[in-house]
Amino acid sequence: MRVLGIESSCDETGVALVDASGDGVPALLAHALHSQISMHQAYGGVVPELASRDHIRRVLPLTREVLASAGLSLADVDVIAYTQGPGLAGALLVGAGVAASLGAALDRPVMGIHHLEGHLLSPFLSADPPEFPFVALLVSGGHTQLMRVDDVGSYELLGETIDDAAGEAFDKSAKLLGLPYPGGPHLSKLAEQGSPEAFALPRPLLHSGKPDFSFAGLKTAVLTQVRKLEAQPGGITERQRADLAASTQAAIVEVLVKKAMLALKETGLKRLVVAGGVGANRQLREQLNAICEKRRIRVHYPELHLCTDNGAMIALAAALRLQRDMATLTRGGGFEVKPRWDLSQLASASQL
Repeated sequence: MRVLGIESSCDETGVALVDASGDGVPALLAHALHSQISMHQAYGGVVPELASRDHIRRVLPLTREVLASAGLSLADVDVIAYTQGPGLAGALLVGAGVAASLGAALDRPVMGIHHLEGHLLSPFLSADPPEFPFVALLVSGGHTQLMRVDDVGSYELLGETIDDAAGEAFDKSAKLLGLPYPGGPHLSKLAEQGSPEAFALPRPLLHSGKPDFSFAGLKTAVLTQVRKLEAQPGGITERQRADLAASTQAAIVEVLVKKAMLALKETGLKRLVVAGGVGANRQLREQLNAICEKRRIRVHYPELHLCTDNGAMIALAAALRLQRDMATLTRGGGFEVKPRWDLSQLASASQL
């Protein structure tokens, strides 16, 4: 069974093909990705209308590229999966519309996938796939959550952010430092030149004893510090900018690591999965690897090229649900997108 996955929730268009034959982990046959970073940089952030229009231009050429790379044709596809939500409404509609059209033309079933479930399960495509059950640290875009994962579709929310997500803290702090979009990776690169102890920034909820997060206060502290430095004679120096970037990253990473360890302690589990774009952060990986080795905890990550939004994770999530007979499939008719969709509300009922 071959599943074609289409991702178009925000500013990346991804298409992938996986083979879910048998009971093992589905194999990734091919994938292709187009990032809209260069297009949105001039605006300092994602412009939804431009994002939607670019998805329209990219999705079919990427589909042809994936099929050619796999040496297959559309006729060889058994199921078409797409990101149903959450995300930008217009962007989601592009992927949903293409998936529904292909399904109608090929007489193939179509399957809507939760974007965050895709991230959550993406480490199963890595060279070191996890085993159930595990604690998942999901740090993707506007989402920061800790989940207990017992199987595909069996998710328990342990903690989440009460305001800004970790990714937002990276991006907003980077913007305050005058760094270009997307801010997170630029802040992490600049942090390599600075001292993480140069500025005493807050770690909200660090000692709360609960696996919840808060990063809005950190962003405010960065803003206050930037204003102080800019007001000094000569303004903020490059050294100070690097030190503030390093201190900001250190604060975010410390909170993420401590909360992940707290969730593992509360559940008694010894396996951690880290997924989402922030999961590619080098400092986060280094600190998690060190503390997990010390505590004899197995930690798993997606491959670096699969940390950001991509079609592979959507095809994989669909394939794993199909293997467990948990798929919600449609044939013909309309389609639905869910710009706001809580992962805890994810249905697992099968409907053909």
